[in-house]
Amino acid sequence: MTELVATTPGLYPLPDWAKDELAELKGHQKGDLIGGDEGPEIVDAYDRARAEVVETQVDAGLDRVVEGQLRWDDMLAHPLTINDAVETGGIVRYYDNNNFYRDPQVRDELVPSGDVAAELGAVEAEGDLQAVLPGPYSLADLATDDHYGDAADFLDAVADLLAGEVDAFPAHETLFLLEPSLVEAPPDDDRQAHASEAIDRVAAATDADVVVHTYWGAVPEKTYAHLMDADVDAIGFDFVADADASLYNINEYGTKDRIAMGLVDGQNTLVESPETVRDRVEWVDERTHTDFERAYLTSNTELFYLPVNKFEAKLEALGDAAALAEVDA
Repeated sequence: MTELVATTPGLYPLPDWAKDELAELKGHQKGDLIGGDEGPEIVDAYDRARAEVVETQVDAGLDRVVEGQLRWDDMLAHPLTINDAVETGGIVRYYDNNNFYRDPQVRDELVPSGDVAAELGAVEAEGDLQAVLPGPYSLADLATDDHYGDAADFLDAVADLLAGEVDAFPAHETLFLLEPSLVEAPPDDDRQAHASEAIDRVAAATDADVVVHTYWGAVPEKTYAHLMDADVDAIGFDFVADADASLYNINEYGTKDRIAMGLVDGQNTLVESPETVRDRVEWVDERTHTDFERAYLTSNTELFYLPVNKFEAKLEALGDAAALAEVDA
């Protein structure tokens, strides 16, 4: 029987009190919370917010606990925008939605900062820790290269940066690499193998299970075939945005023995019931040819788009759905 593991891709919405408090502390209007060098009061506010979202995950019964990435005001671009080799440019649209981030413009050689490792080290919770990072292809895609001068060299540099960040992580059970750009801006034919190799570089930096989570649709066929060459433990699929194409990739090209199923809509306030989540697991299982050793039940996208109460309810739905499996067994 497939082991069901309830988790999320991270990037949570700030608790409402934290939005207000941080907006006042930073001297910005609410919603314009720019990360960077933070004083002790700001650090304390983030610490309290982190503790709150960690407790929320534990209470919801999630099997993997993420740090929450509450400081990631630039979303997936965060590991670059806080790097000393990067200058932040103007505000640009985050893929095709109404969220925005500051354009990270790489001006010098990239060196790991240890910032994400410090965040993970601050998590205080019993249970299995899950690290979250942008995948190297997506992070390079979201950035502007003003230093390396060659797309291949730049992707290698970003992969090395992320691998260096991972190398400093505290012990963790799982690493989710978020790669929506494989869907939104897939690599050209001559770059597909290189994208897979870049993911390998990051995955090799940890002994944890590595999940490459893709979303906002399905990865194009050729890109997916190359992604299967990556030495990772699981690939994540968006069964909310494009279930049919995701199933096609799995059945046509195969997949890993483990899978991440994006079953809960990370951008819609309609809350799925645990029974609905389990029905979607069975729907996938009945239509694929793979007997999965483990299935990570997750939202299809990050969750920062949601109001806090809806975000919390969706965590509970995921936790309860996995718990139903134990009851059924």
